[in-house]
Amino acid sequence: MSINKKTSIVSAVLVSSVLLSGCGLFGSQGKEKVDPPKAVSYTDEGESVAEETTGKETAENEEGVTANLKTELYLIDKNGYVVPQTIDLPKTNSVATQALEYLVENGPVTELLPNDFRAVLPADTKVSVNIKDKVATVDFSKEFQEYAKEDEKKILQSVTWTLTQFDSIDKVKLTLNGHELKEMPVNGTPVSSALTRANGINMDTTEVVDITNTKPVTVYYLGGDEENYYYVPVTKRVSNDMDNKVEAVVSELIKGPNYASNLVTDFLPDVELLEAPKIEEGKVTLNFNENVFSSFEERMISKHLLNALVLSLTEQKGIESVAVTVDGKAEIVNEDGQKLSEPVTRPENVNTGSF
Repeated sequence: MSINKKTSIVSAVLVSSVLLSGCGLFGSQGKEKVDPPKAVSYTDEGESVAEETTGKETAENEEGVTANLKTELYLIDKNGYVVPQTIDLPKTNSVATQALEYLVENGPVTELLPNDFRAVLPADTKVSVNIKDKVATVDFSKEFQEYAKEDEKKILQSVTWTLTQFDSIDKVKLTLNGHELKEMPVNGTPVSSALTRANGINMDTTEVVDITNTKPVTVYYLGGDEENYYYVPVTKRVSNDMDNKVEAVVSELIKGPNYASNLVTDFLPDVELLEAPKIEEGKVTLNFNENVFSSFEERMISKHLLNALVLSLTEQKGIESVAVTVDGKAEIVNEDGQKLSEPVTRPENVNTGSF
């Protein structure tokens, strides 16, 4: 389903600042990944975790006020999608463990939950995280087994995507009371020995006939409603014959979400790439036809379209920024009238607004 973008859209996007030339989507300076800034090593649950500083500094600022750490928690929305929500958590030396503790139902996240969102882990679940060589081993207490079977895959996705936001974690292993989980305890979903983002999130295979001849790509659509839009990652399957994953991502964005999904897109079906994407030193340049504009007269691109495009493409390995031209020209502005003269990078955090 597509939003009508031939008139200016009132932006309800959940972001903290406007697009600026040469900056990230939400005003972040040159952010390349969804992860904490890198500088020095720290310890989480007693293990060395290289190059993360967020949450490692003093928990109080110079005025003695407790400082907070913006952390992405992958929660479940009213339509059952696993969605990142950036929430201010107390700074700690155990950011990975804390992030999972805030996924527990009736736990410390309760008063912070956005409207129509819920936690994913069963109440009273205790967690510990041991990180080594970019692998996070998560141990759950026995209470972990008390979840509804329809939440099983969502739990796997939430834990994996919440932890892999940190630069020190690429893979996740699960244990229950110290014993490796090879399948989930309620509905028997197989558990890989190394869960990664490549396993996908909010999988949509509705139009797939032969999944063995496909490969996954993750794109971002809009959830919520016009008053409270937020970005929802969806993993779709594309043909193995599509060699160019950038083109595959753009194609799925233009195609839009499944009509029964309760998700929408700001792309219209007549948007087209006029030539193959150009990738150079982490920057991808896309040349669209004029149907990409939300306003032809002002040569304006909507925030929703650009945000979804950048979020989706920077999920691809090696893509750090996105430059957009129309009919080969870079004379484009955003909804605030600012020229998009520089490539746009991924935001430091996703869905940062209040509800």
